[in-house]
Amino acid sequence: MSNDPLLQPYQLKHLKLRNRIIVTSHEPAYPEDGMPKGKYRAYTVERAKGGVALTMTAGSAAVSKDSPPVFNNLLAYKDEIVPWIREMTDAVHEEGAAIMIQLTHLGRRTRWDKGDWLPVVAPSHHREASHRAFPKKLEDWDIERIIKDFADAAERMKAGGMDGVELEAYGHLIDQFVSPLTNELDGPYGGSLDNRLRFCFDVFKAIRKRVGDEFILGLRYTADECLPGGTGKAEGLEFSKRLKESGLIDYLNVIRGHIDTDAGLTDVIPIQGMANSPHLDFAGEIRAATQFPTFHAAKIPDVATARHAIAAGKVDMVGMTRAHMTDPHIVRKIIEKREEDIRPCVGANYCLDRIYQGGAAYCIHNAATGRELTMPHILDKADVKKKVVIVGAGPAGLEAARVAGERGHKVVVFEAANNPGGQIRLTALSERRREMISIIDWRMSQCEKYDVTFHFNSWAEADTIEAENPDVVIIATGGLPHTEVLSTGNELVVSSWDIISGDVKPGTNVLIFDDAGDHAGLQAAEFLAKAGAKVEIMTPDRSFAPEVMAMNLVPYMRSLQKHDVTFTVTYRLEAVEKSGNQLVAHVGSDYGGIARQSSYDQIVVNHGTIPLDELYFELKPNSSNLGEMSHDQLLAGVPQSVVRNPEGKFQLFRIGDAVAARNTHAAVYDGLRIAKDI
Repeated sequence: MSNDPLLQPYQLKHLKLRNRIIVTSHEPAYPEDGMPKGKYRAYTVERAKGGVALTMTAGSAAVSKDSPPVFNNLLAYKDEIVPWIREMTDAVHEEGAAIMIQLTHLGRRTRWDKGDWLPVVAPSHHREASHRAFPKKLEDWDIERIIKDFADAAERMKAGGMDGVELEAYGHLIDQFVSPLTNELDGPYGGSLDNRLRFCFDVFKAIRKRVGDEFILGLRYTADECLPGGTGKAEGLEFSKRLKESGLIDYLNVIRGHIDTDAGLTDVIPIQGMANSPHLDFAGEIRAATQFPTFHAAKIPDVATARHAIAAGKVDMVGMTRAHMTDPHIVRKIIEKREEDIRPCVGANYCLDRIYQGGAAYCIHNAATGRELTMPHILDKADVKKKVVIVGAGPAGLEAARVAGERGHKVVVFEAANNPGGQIRLTALSERRREMISIIDWRMSQCEKYDVTFHFNSWAEADTIEAENPDVVIIATGGLPHTEVLSTGNELVVSSWDIISGDVKPGTNVLIFDDAGDHAGLQAAEFLAKAGAKVEIMTPDRSFAPEVMAMNLVPYMRSLQKHDVTFTVTYRLEAVEKSGNQLVAHVGSDYGGIARQSSYDQIVVNHGTIPLDELYFELKPNSSNLGEMSHDQLLAGVPQSVVRNPEGKFQLFRIGDAVAARNTHAAVYDGLRIAKDI
């Protein structure tokens, strides 16, 4: 028996959980037609294979037709979901894990123009800022119907083999009843705390009548909204005690904060650059006050923090949800005493930000997550060992090196810089994004484990590469800033990289023309503003920094607004000319009819990168495939077999930004899916 606090079993009513680590409910947006089909099932089962005690699916499954998901959620109000649930629960149970599902009615946290175009409902007419729909104030028959919908959905989940159901309260309809900020009903469901809690308890009573006493029920709720006039800590504690005393539920899943704005959501679920485990002590206070099983998750990315949470008695079960998107095999590696092999969550929040923009959740540096049907988390050894030469030690090159090395190939990497990382090393110069360097550090440690050879400070020429007698050459040389976007005056501007790296001294009155819309533009703006510059960010788009996405934008805005940065949308920088010691910006608009001029002492252009591909084209004539990659073979997951030059002695491929400017996830995905089939 292990003495590790994380590996101790836990008895939750009749359910024996094999350790203290859970994946809390979240919606990765993988359903097909609202059902947990193959992709969803494979994703869920992988975490069970990895050793987690309990995985909770759906964040959250909708119980009513007037709770339409604003992104791709499970539809628990449909009878047809039961057999799909059964397939998933059986597969998870076979791996030794327990499985629950989270149910909700979103209330005002949705839109009326989704699903069946039914009115959004809530206990008031107040609109939620994030989803913008003005709700209908609930009538008595709405309340009766929704309570029944919860009970119906829970019964379906039990029929599907779930070990239990968790109700989502915070930010959703149950919480909208509880909070005085969102409940303007008269009695019996509005006014006093007793009345505001009534809906929650009525729902649980209805569910208990359907599922019996043995089925696990829990609630994920906020015990402190952190909002003036909202549910405060005192009321939250009283709510917690009443939940225990009701006898209706089996555990508390504690949250602190509110999610009705991007800023509020980001404080509840912090991203990189923000404090780890900010609400853990608060959850511990609730557990101490109630002496009731308590779960909690909020940026607990590492094993040491999770171990402390259990050892110190803060919680009974610790959630490591985003961490398990990064590495689904955390528990297995703890058991095998291989914690150094755990792929670290860097808090980039690429996963959640994609969901909130209507996409599927993908981890910024584990391209197998969400692609379990086609991409491996555990790599098989290659049948034939080859020599693989990689040029470039950024995220694409290092992922290709790691994968090829793990599969048993002889791997040699050339890198022009004196250290690995590429653009990520530049990104990590920002205090708020320094965690990104773990993407590189982890891969370097894995490459060392697999005896990958590195040549730093080596500007590889074609002759250098060919002298290695490679079987496969992968060009991962990345790109360089592309600032040649003006009709005149390109030589007068600098790049965002110049500012971030410190290669160019900050000006005092600076225009950043950002039509890439990525982190580099905002990072440069923050660097300049902190140096004392007056900064204006201009974009031709109708919104700025669309590639940064909602939750990642929050810390930037808190910093840039504090420094009074100006944001100018729908205007395009067309030309720059020098006038004395000033730069005159000629500005137009894609909408037409605008021509204006403004003066600055520095102009920064952020327009992505252009591929650094000269070496690729030098090597191409001597390759067997002439650089061609079969997309059909790539997508089918089989080795590349294109031969266009029978005299060629090596296969040649290029990946990442050496192909075209994209992002870190795309670079990692390129590296994985080409190297896994060599």
